Amino acid sequence: MPQDPANDNPTGGFDARMPRRDVLRTAGTGALGLGLGGLTPPGAATPGGGSPSPQDTPAPTPEGLGTVHQAPHLPSGFTGTFTSRFVQAGGLRQHVVVGGNGPPLLLVHGWPETWYAWRLVMPALARNFTVLAVDQRGIGLSDKPEDGYDTRTLAGDLVALMDAFGHQRFAVVGHDTGMPIGYALAADHPDRVERLAVAEAFLPAVTPSPPMVATAQVNDRLWHIPFNRLTEVNEELVKGRENIYFGWQFATKAARRLPDYAVSYYVRMLSSQRNALRGSFGWYRALDTTIAQDEQRRKHLLSMPVLAIGGAKSLGENVGSTMKLVAHDVQPEVIPGSGHWVAEEAPAQLLAALTAFLAPYRTRGRGVQSPTATPTGR
Repeated sequence: MPQDPANDNPTGGFDARMPRRDVLRTAGTGALGLGLGGLTPPGAATPGGGSPSPQDTPAPTPEGLGTVHQAPHLPSGFTGTFTSRFVQAGGLRQHVVVGGNGPPLLLVHGWPETWYAWRLVMPALARNFTVLAVDQRGIGLSDKPEDGYDTRTLAGDLVALMDAFGHQRFAVVGHDTGMPIGYALAADHPDRVERLAVAEAFLPAVTPSPPMVATAQVNDRLWHIPFNRLTEVNEELVKGRENIYFGWQFATKAARRLPDYAVSYYVRMLSSQRNALRGSFGWYRALDTTIAQDEQRRKHLLSMPVLAIGGAKSLGENVGSTMKLVAHDVQPEVIPGSGHWVAEEAPAQLLAALTAFLAPYRTRGRGVQSPTATPTGR
């Protein structure tokens, strides 16, 4: 995507316009360092009466790096529409960026990103939907517990989050790891998900795995999966070299290089927060559990409409082929010229696909859901 003319690389990260070899040479210099609460006020009565439960206790207002007001190069007017909130839901403090009007739309990012991955499409979506862009368990400003990274638990986190906002039915968009999480959410809670859009990932136990010794191109794209599944040693190898490892991931999976300020921002989140590396690897380390869960899920096809999005320079039609194995009603969509990071490489094309796919949901849902709901703290 075009570079932001205001980008002067203030955080010291590598320049995304560099050739790959220069990216890695620059990255070798070392890693970078690293609102509105809206919950039940202290002492307030709870819906059932009596003393507030731990989940009714208000969370602090998000501050600093990772929040809306500390995110670089947001679209014009973004901070007037969206706010960062902490919500205590499902035993987990979750960070979510909320704004807009209309039926609820949950955005689930992928690895190694945060809610920020959706920034370029969020303002337009907020004209018709109440947009909730969440940081997954272990990622960004959300809690980073030791366990709970299988997709059943991650889907449960999101159900609890939507419960806290009072949203019983909602649409979901998931990218990368957000695709198997979105699939689990729709399969485990079919009464909650109206429509599901997924992009650029595989489904454990559904998508055929490549051979251990694959082509060099496939190896470059997928070697991080077995690496991320390792215990401890991957953290030791990446710590202090976050620019190298995550810089490689962003550079090699893009057809249109991401701006250097965006990559630097993600690296700062991963290099400066306690347990951030452990949390980022959590989804991969739980794959054995998720595979067993997906083997059960695939026995019953999804009944809601599914939009399956692939970047033409990345997974392309494979996303649609995968989702046709687990859903009745699948609309494949291939975005021309895009690599893996579709929301940042091709936001206009992604927005057009989502707008068309979500139109029936928007029409039925408007007037039923309350705009920009405030979480109850449940």
